[in-house]
Amino acid sequence: MILISANDLGRQFAGDPVFQGLRFEVRAGERIGLVGPNGAGKTTLMKLLSGDDQADYGHLYVRPGIKVSLLRQHPEFESGETLMSVARSGIASIVDLQHELEEAAQEIAEAEDDADRERATRRYTELHDRLEHQDAYSIDHRVEEVLTGLGFAPIDFPREASTFSGGQQSRLMLAKLLLEAPDVMLLDEPSNHLDIETTAWLESYLSRQAVAMVIVSHDRYFLDKVVTKIWELHEGKIDAYPGNYTQYWRLRSEKAKVLDRQAERQAEKIADLEAYIRKYGAGQRAKQAKDREKKLARIERVETMRDIVGPIMGFDEVERSGDIVVEARELSKAYDQSLFQRFNATILRGQCIGVLGPNGSGKSTLIKTLIGEVKPDSGEVRIGHKVHVGYHDQGLHSLAPETTVVRAVWPEDDPDWVQEDVRDLLARFGLSGDIVFQTVGQLSGGERAKAALARLCATNANLLVMDEPTNHLDIWSCEALERSILDFEGTVLVVSHDRYFLNQVADRIIVLGNGNARVVEGDYETYQRLAQRDAATTKSAAPSPAPSERTEAKVEKRKRKFPYRKTPDIEREIAEKEAVLAEFEDLLGQPATWRDPIKARETQLKHEDLKKELARLYEHWEEAVELNS
Repeated sequence: MILISANDLGRQFAGDPVFQGLRFEVRAGERIGLVGPNGAGKTTLMKLLSGDDQADYGHLYVRPGIKVSLLRQHPEFESGETLMSVARSGIASIVDLQHELEEAAQEIAEAEDDADRERATRRYTELHDRLEHQDAYSIDHRVEEVLTGLGFAPIDFPREASTFSGGQQSRLMLAKLLLEAPDVMLLDEPSNHLDIETTAWLESYLSRQAVAMVIVSHDRYFLDKVVTKIWELHEGKIDAYPGNYTQYWRLRSEKAKVLDRQAERQAEKIADLEAYIRKYGAGQRAKQAKDREKKLARIERVETMRDIVGPIMGFDEVERSGDIVVEARELSKAYDQSLFQRFNATILRGQCIGVLGPNGSGKSTLIKTLIGEVKPDSGEVRIGHKVHVGYHDQGLHSLAPETTVVRAVWPEDDPDWVQEDVRDLLARFGLSGDIVFQTVGQLSGGERAKAALARLCATNANLLVMDEPTNHLDIWSCEALERSILDFEGTVLVVSHDRYFLNQVADRIIVLGNGNARVVEGDYETYQRLAQRDAATTKSAAPSPAPSERTEAKVEKRKRKFPYRKTPDIEREIAEKEAVLAEFEDLLGQPATWRDPIKARETQLKHEDLKKELARLYEHWEEAVELNS
């Protein structure tokens, strides 16, 4: 069932349109990931879908009677509103139905004749069925499940909502939206302000919901886990791809190759026609040349893929430090509770160290302690020979809001810099033109993040310390930052909840939690495997379940639907099928295909068969990942 559709949708502010001619559909149960570079119009499109903004042209159809809700990033709370009352306001419609049910029960009890009693009973039954359909009889459990899953403790429930931090308030608004369960859920960067554990809970929760979703996110792990379709918004147009982020990127790459090959063949054909026309245009074969001119005019030029180009970024060559960059011995730190105790680590030149852990576990405190900005309660830190520290703070406070961008990035203590050098640096990080003379406060979140990274580069530090540097960056800017870190000759210490990012750049991981910190040799996936192994070891060491418990576990264990196959074998077949599917999608997009009705129908049927085969392969792959040992 189509819930929302758009035809030639466009929105324009000053100057060129943000986007135009958009055509798309949102169907019941679809989970759509909306991706595109910063400034492409993703947030603008979300506001149009929610009704908070209006299109300048085109038509947006929203099915009558459905509810569309957008995640609010900057909430305002009434005085006296508690965390629990705000969360429960998401289920206000269910509470109203419960009150109506109570009224209907009262009407049955007070009915004066059979006709009134029958009418009240019918109303009671209808309301009861509606409440049962919405699982209303477990709402208290649902509210607590969502609040706990998003990192709130029972002690927080009666606390006034306005007293929480900005990040916690954003999580509260997410909880309210999840409990509201509208027909279409619009989520703009829902994993911002969430740690890895909470993000994993959200992934699992969203994947179980039957409502339609449009999700803007730069978290590639999150998109892989949750979405079933990708919309790419770029240069004012939307291209749709089936599957999650990884499948989208594979399909996009295959489609680009197919179109490039077609464009090359067409260019050769055009060159041959033009050569013939030049050679014989005025001679005895002028008639044939004229025919070729007409043929040339009728050729519909193949449009190759519109590349999304992220900023270059890149950190400059820096002075070589000593081999030991930071040495920590027996470090301990506590505020209200212990953050880490007797922590030991040696950071070597050229390494990239990732830091992860739940919110409040002390990640920022640890990195500030390691670079000497925070004094430990006990233990000592030694900074190595010729180590120069550059710090990127999570809140981007190094950039004064009232200062122009070019002045905010300009190194204060380096007389060799001139304005052109600073502008070149900013352009490298994706900021150019008049934007560099705006104040920092006028920039978007993504633009401020890029300016902060440019300032970090300008410090010429050989130890880059970054606290959540991918916040507000689009996917292509994240990839540029990953390349920059991998190419950097110095040392990097980075706090991040972006699992994909950590997996690309980290040589070692420092994990905080439960009042301790430990070092894991390897990237995020290595840490994940070790955590799973530790969990399995703990589980195997637990007492054996009672016979009734074993019976329940046996019943709950999933049975195989498909024959056993190795996961890599299925992945190879998926890649092959997706490549073929991309070719058929390309054929269906060519006018020539539709000139032959028989060929068009055959192509459509083959396309549908391939989609069904792929859907079955995805299901087989998921089963293999879950059940293969």
